[in-house]
Amino acid sequence: MKSHITAIGTAVPPYQITQLQVADFMSNALEIDSEASRRLRALYRATGIHTRHTVLSDYTHTSGEFEFYGNNPGMEPFPAIDQRMELYRKNATPLCIQAIENCFEQMPGFAKERVTHLITVSCTGMYAPGVDIEIVEQVGLPTNVQRTAINFMGCYAAFPALKTADHICRANPDAVVLIVCVELCSIHFQKHNTDDHLLANALFADGAAAVLVQSTPTPGSLYMESFYGDLISVGKKDMAWHISNFGFEMTLSAYVPDLIEQGIQVLTENLFRNLTVSLENISLFAIHPGGKRILEVIEKQLALSPEDNYHAYEILRNYGNMSSPTVLFVLQSIQRTLELADKGKRILSFAFGPGLTLESMLLQVH
Repeated sequence: MKSHITAIGTAVPPYQITQLQVADFMSNALEIDSEASRRLRALYRATGIHTRHTVLSDYTHTSGEFEFYGNNPGMEPFPAIDQRMELYRKNATPLCIQAIENCFEQMPGFAKERVTHLITVSCTGMYAPGVDIEIVEQVGLPTNVQRTAINFMGCYAAFPALKTADHICRANPDAVVLIVCVELCSIHFQKHNTDDHLLANALFADGAAAVLVQSTPTPGSLYMESFYGDLISVGKKDMAWHISNFGFEMTLSAYVPDLIEQGIQVLTENLFRNLTVSLENISLFAIHPGGKRILEVIEKQLALSPEDNYHAYEILRNYGNMSSPTVLFVLQSIQRTLELADKGKRILSFAFGPGLTLESMLLQVH
């Protein structure tokens, strides 16, 4: 029995900010001098990101008009973890609902009562009763829907969710699985003037994605052919995500692209090992745009062109890195361009996260 991604929906919050706007905000927040501010703007320009989205209007201002951060030097008192979790609780579910509605729009006539399983994914907030129960209530899903929560796995978490949905549909051909990934990365801004925090503040944004997985294919659906995941333990300290008194703190070393560069070929070979497939058979690529340099080192190792990575670059440019939903934004971008002539083409997909975890997936266009 096979399983297919039949629809993908996405959503972003209302506040769209440019990289230069965020750079101004960060320069003010960090209280740095003009030379450091110049270097910060250079970092932001080098990310390949033009705009990002956030649930916080504060990032559209530089000072004096904040609703969440303190309107004084240093933004004191700096928001504590309980204030950030309250912000998550208020904003996460509405964003999920938008993504689910967008997903269902791709399937005219789809009856939400058919959903048998709900998988929710997030690493930027938690509470209970949580997002999963609120989705059931607000979308009107069956109250006996089987719920699974995948938490704190970071940017690659959509892959474990898709694997779980794949197992469910292969075991039960009548299953209809709804996956919802939501991340509000922007609520965890930290003031530390360190390389790790400066890089994280330059990349991450807010967004949500919803995916339907079923055994029965539909036109343009994506058959999930194979998965392979692995760890590069030497990179365990280079990407991490911890809960502190003032939000969740990201460790994001500049060495992460180097580690991915070292491991991507072996990861791809292991994904293909039991298949009659090679890179020459791959037409489309859905790579998680964790950063511009990550895309570039993968291109170098797999002999890809920037045109092969077009969809990833566009998502990075327009949305930044939204953690777990991001690779689903890339897949949606690809799915929207598919035509009848694309039937049978394969899509190679990657995502990366704490561990250092490398995930890969091979899909085929129905």
